Amino acid sequence: MKTVITVIRAAQMMSVQDLGREGFTAQGLSPAGAMDRRALAEASVLLESRTHLPAIEMIGSGATFKSDHAVRFALTGAPCQTQIDGNAISWNASHLLLPGQLLTIGAMQSGSYGYLTFAGGIAVPAVLSSHSAHLSAEIGARLKQGDELLLNRDVSPDRAPLTLAVEDRFNGGLLRIMPGPQTDMFSQETLNRFADTTFCRSAASNRQGLRLDHEAGGFTPLRPAGLISDAITCGDVQMTGQGLPYLLMSECQTIGGYPRIGTVLAEDLPIAAQAPAGAQLRFKWVSVEDADQSYRAPADVMKALSSRLRRRIRDPQDIADLLSYQLISGVTRGDDLE
Repeated sequence: MKTVITVIRAAQMMSVQDLGREGFTAQGLSPAGAMDRRALAEASVLLESRTHLPAIEMIGSGATFKSDHAVRFALTGAPCQTQIDGNAISWNASHLLLPGQLLTIGAMQSGSYGYLTFAGGIAVPAVLSSHSAHLSAEIGARLKQGDELLLNRDVSPDRAPLTLAVEDRFNGGLLRIMPGPQTDMFSQETLNRFADTTFCRSAASNRQGLRLDHEAGGFTPLRPAGLISDAITCGDVQMTGQGLPYLLMSECQTIGGYPRIGTVLAEDLPIAAQAPAGAQLRFKWVSVEDADQSYRAPADVMKALSSRLRRRIRDPQDIADLLSYQLISGVTRGDDLE
């Protein structure tokens, strides 16, 4: 038996995403996957899953959904105003959606990418071992109004709701960057100036990359001509011919001829992804050795998040169906209290 989730209203850009597909770079296919992978880990922990569950990624604004069976869900990533049948519910928490109820996710309050994850997981067919839509490669498609998604049935919808405290990564910030194979094409003065510059996340950004506007002049390499196209990856910072940096993201191309000043650590990419248009971003150089030491495997990230889980206590004033709960199991005259 499957649960059916119906999209009543769709966001402008909404798709199913997981951790992406590795191992196809040689065939010209980048991993893609969620822009904010940490949000997937947070949702999976909130739903007490041992593995990362695929999620609905929403960009800019939310959508409206309903289900034909009771199902738990988690809200993570960029916080949005959210309601169930008109009653406000909290972000970074798990909730229960009952059959026929409307889950309405509104405008984002900060950040760029919000995630809706259902217990049991979205049962979309895997393509090359991943459930992620790769829109630039025409794998999968944007979700639209009227679409129906099948879920693996939530076997324990009565589990206690949980909440998770998360750090603020939704308004820009500091990104650690390590040297790459072309860093030595840039002078030390240019590298220092790059770290001293405050960049502005341009509105001309998408799942392929973020344009980083600035007023510090171009960051041009010492040898601007003759660079042979080379393999590139998510996190690389490319410089255009005018020295304008682009931070490559999940759906970036797999090969390019622009020089790369360095590579942002994977742990910091959620900060870059969630930076809204106009947010400030800065860079800090770290060594490759320090980058290796800071790396945490996805399973370790989930374990660390699990230690921060808390039971979510509901305010009775916010429970619209309070009278339907069996709060009293019996009555007494009080004689037995004497």
